[in-house]
Amino acid sequence: MELKDIGKILMVGAGTMGQQIAFQCAAHGYDVSLYDVDESVLESARQRISEYAEFLVGGGHLDRQTAIIGLGKIKTTASAAEAALDADLLIEAVPEDPVLKGKVFAQFNELCSARTIFTTNTSLLVPSLIAGFTGRPDRFLAFHFHQPVWIGNVADVMPHPGTSAEIVALVREFAKSINQVPMVLKKENYGYVFNAMYSALTGAAITLAANDVASVEDIDRAWMGVMKTPVGPLGTLDVVGLDTAWHITEYFANALKDPQTRKNADFLKREYVDKGWLGLKSGRGFYAYPDPAYQSTTFIDGEKG
Repeated sequence: MELKDIGKILMVGAGTMGQQIAFQCAAHGYDVSLYDVDESVLESARQRISEYAEFLVGGGHLDRQTAIIGLGKIKTTASAAEAALDADLLIEAVPEDPVLKGKVFAQFNELCSARTIFTTNTSLLVPSLIAGFTGRPDRFLAFHFHQPVWIGNVADVMPHPGTSAEIVALVREFAKSINQVPMVLKKENYGYVFNAMYSALTGAAITLAANDVASVEDIDRAWMGVMKTPVGPLGTLDVVGLDTAWHITEYFANALKDPQTRKNADFLKREYVDKGWLGLKSGRGFYAYPDPAYQSTTFIDGEKG
């Protein structure tokens, strides 16, 4: 199988990452089937993808004709069988739960052609945890994107010990074809490269907040003031999505049995997720949107904007 043989992408999961990956693929000429079990999620995804396209056109990142053609290449469906038809490459972006991911891959193994390549966009898990569920471990690896994918355009390509070298090379070439910079890992590593560093930072920030050491604003001010960044670690988690942050923290709390990680997971769930405060996508997380306090010119000086 060569790059020229990849024509249709099956995007499983129509959340924030699924939306961005779907449009990135479509804008670079691929047909995309965007699948989700929830029709209301698909409806929201269609609207959000149109907004992404308009934003990119307005910012001069994409010409309007390319955006229009790209939008026309995305078909949404709540039918797994319809989504799987003629798919060459599957990219999974469902919540960070290995059991759920395993069920999704087992389902699509029954529906997809034996030639279909399976990939997971998992943020922190390793593919060997899921490979057994795919029915095609030699054609499966982790293929992770950073958001927004058109700016943070680094794509991690992480095989597990059973992944075919041919598939690793092909996914690397596919990443380049959609304007991503592929990072091919030599071996499995929780968090890939960037996320391994980033999760250490955000984990420390969540610990400070969960232990009530300092306010959310002051935790971010400390980082922004010293490192001269436009946003702090908790502010960046609002972009990631606090539901995603909770799923990841919850997984490791259960896996590691670490009291502080458990406290962090419970803090995120109780104070944010249970209230529907999921970050940028819901209008409120650690900060309120569309005008978060950290964007104020007086924020670093200790004012809330």
